[in-house]
Formats: sequence, structure tokens, C-alpha cells
Amino acid sequence: MDLFDHSLEEQMRSQAPLAARMRPQTLDEIVGQQHIIGKGTLLRRAIEADRLFSSIILYGPPGTGKTTIARVIANSTKAHFESLSAVLAGVADLRKIIQDAIDRRKYDRVRTILFIDEIHRWNKAQQDALLPQVESGLITLIGATTQNPYFDVIKALVSRSRIFELKPLRQEDILTLLHRALANELSGYGMRTVQADEDALLHLADISGGDARNALNALELAVETTPAEDGVVHVTLDVAQESIQRRAVLYDKTDDQHYDTISAFIKSVRGSDPDAALYWMTKMLLAGEDPRFVLRRLIVLASEDIGMADPNAILVANAAAQNYEYIGMPEGWYPIAHAVIYLATAPKSNSVGAFWEIQEEIKQHGAGGVPIHLMDGSRDAEGLGHGKGYLYPHAFDEHWVKQQYLPDGLVGREFYKPSDQGYEAQIAERLKKWREK
Repeated sequence: MDLFDHSLEEQMRSQAPLAARMRPQTLDEIVGQQHIIGKGTLLRRAIEADRLFSSIILYGPPGTGKTTIARVIANSTKAHFESLSAVLAGVADLRKIIQDAIDRRKYDRVRTILFIDEIHRWNKAQQDALLPQVESGLITLIGATTQNPYFDVIKALVSRSRIFELKPLRQEDILTLLHRALANELSGYGMRTVQADEDALLHLADISGGDARNALNALELAVETTPAEDGVVHVTLDVAQESIQRRAVLYDKTDDQHYDTISAFIKSVRGSDPDAALYWMTKMLLAGEDPRFVLRRLIVLASEDIGMADPNAILVANAAAQNYEYIGMPEGWYPIAHAVIYLATAPKSNSVGAFWEIQEEIKQHGAGGVPIHLMDGSRDAEGLGHGKGYLYPHAFDEHWVKQQYLPDGLVGREFYKPSDQGYEAQIAERLKKWREK
């Protein structure tokens, strides 16, 4: 490195964003994620002993410490540490690292740790190129991803790696980082007179959504854009609110958040919790989810989880879908919320799913023949006797008469089992009387 390179590096370090300058350098400086790097945990022991031989994948939302943990490993290991961004690097970059790793192991007996940020952005062919080196132990991989690795990383790499899931930071964790940045004289604002009101910091910690980078960026914006008065930069609640105006809704229609959120929504409606159901509905719609997707799920739920306990549920869900098509957004929120509340508070029954048992019966034993008295007698009643013996229910008291409707081998089988909930309780009583005759 020449004088100009060193000067450029120092300049970039001093002008780096606050979040980058405040990145922890040791395990003890890391805030949060104690379930994976706390005292005595497997990952912490491996890092402290420099015995990280098996590959790992760090999975979690933005700003929770994936890159930080990788950098701490880089600072503490005697192995050679390489870093790639899957957004910018390709197979050619990987081949060079592999060749250097071979030479390093061959001549210097030094192992190589490779950190790949956003590894999910590499396609299958690119990830496959890494596999033999990970499998042979030539390279110890540290992958970082915001996407569920079980979906977005090839199975072969996942099976050869330990998965560590990072959680959004708690409000108190974010507060710790904000106070640290204000006090740090080398990388933060310790050399400047900054007065940050506690309610302002609480707002930043709350609105950041567990993302340390988001909170520190907002603090930096607040400090750098607030004029000093008598040498003091005063960060008030109003300033903080301007610096981080809206919490980012962590939701991508192609990733794990999508599936987790719709799962929470469905389970909340099924579990008869209108508050939670409305919450997950609102999260999806605010994040840009297609309202038609939510409405389709409600129509399915109306039959799958409510069914005959309240036959009106499917009518309400369908009406909400039609109303949305008529009026669009933002007024479309009303019929969608209407349907969500109705379905969540309706009596529940999954008896409509009786067809699953029938499907299994037919798959295993084949479809039974139609009893002769149920056959169409309009064409061959004379020659084959089709329809002979059929009893017309409306000709009997209560418009019902006992006769066989199932195939011969299934007489007596009960597939539909009505619940005792809502309107279906009346059906259950009526059906019990018929079946016992």
C-alpha cells in the first residue's frame, strides 16, 4: 500500500456512515443475538478458540448483525479471510479465491474463510461452483442472507453448513447502540456536543423495526442536519420524527416474510382472533401485497375453516372480493376488513374437508359402481333395469326416505362429520336422526 492508498483508506474510513464506523470489532461489543453468540454458545466458543472449521450461514433481517459477526471472525481468526458480495461478484472472482486458497494451504498451511454477503443472490450454478471447496474443507464458508436459506440456498450447501438465525434487535438493544454512538469519541459523536432527548432516542429505537443500521442512519441524519445553537446540537422528538418518518415494513412477496405473514394471517382467522387477523392483513396491504391475494385466501378460509358452521361466511368473502373490484383502493380496505372480522369471529368447522377422506378412499380402493336404482333410467330402464327401485324422497313424510346412495362396499360409511358449532349444530342433529333410521 502506497501513501496515496493509505490516505484514501483513511479518508473513506472517516467519511463512512455512522453505522459502518460504529460496527463492533469484538464479540463483547456486539449487542443482541445472545442466543447464538452469548457466553457458552457453540458459535462463540468456535470463534473464541479460532476453531470455526465447519461452514455457517447467518440468516436474518437487515441490520441485525450478520456482517458484524463475520467481521468479528475476520478480526479474531488466524485463517486468511476473504469477502465477496454476491451482488457484485461472480464465478470468475470465486475461481481466483479458490486458486489462492489452494496455494495458501499448499505452501503456507493457512486455511481460508470466505464470507459471501447476500449469498441468496447467487444462482444455482454459482452456488454449485462453491460446493466442492466447502465439501473438501479447502474453504470455510460464512454466508449471509436475509432470505430463508432452506429456500434460497442450494440444499447441498445447507446440508454442509450450520444455520444460525438472527432476530430483530430489541428496543433496549437499539437504545444501547444509540447511546454508544453518542458517547464514542473515535467513531461516533463523543467529540461533539450533542444533546439527544430520551424520547427522541426511544422513537428512533421503536421505529427502526429492530434494524440497528436504520436507527444509526436516522441518528446520523438528525445530528448532521440540525444546526448547533451555542455549540450544542439538540436532537428533539420532532427532529427524530423527521429523520425516520416511517417504519419499513419488512415484507417481500418473493421471500420467507411473505409465507410467514400469510401463514400468521390464516392461523389468526382460523384461531378466531380478529385483532391479530386485522394486524397481519394490514401489514400485507401496507407492504404492497395484492388485495386480491388476501381475498382469495379469505374465500378459501370461508369453506375450509368455517364451512357449514356459518354458510354465510363464503358469501361475505365473495362479496368482499366483488366489492373490491367495484371500488378499488383505498376504500377497498373496508370490505376486506369487514370480511376478515366476520370470518375471524364466525363459528368454526373444517367438516367441508370430508372430500379429502373420500379422495384417499378412491385412490386406495378405486371408485365404486353406481347402485342400479340410482342410475339414469331415461334410456335403458326397460332393457337393463336402470333406475328401478328408486324412491323419490318428496313422496314421503318430511321429504326423506331411507335408501342406499353410496356404492355397495361403502354402505354405512360416514365421511361428512358435522361439528356442533353454529348453524352446523342443526345439521348435525338432523343428520343424526336420518342416519339412525
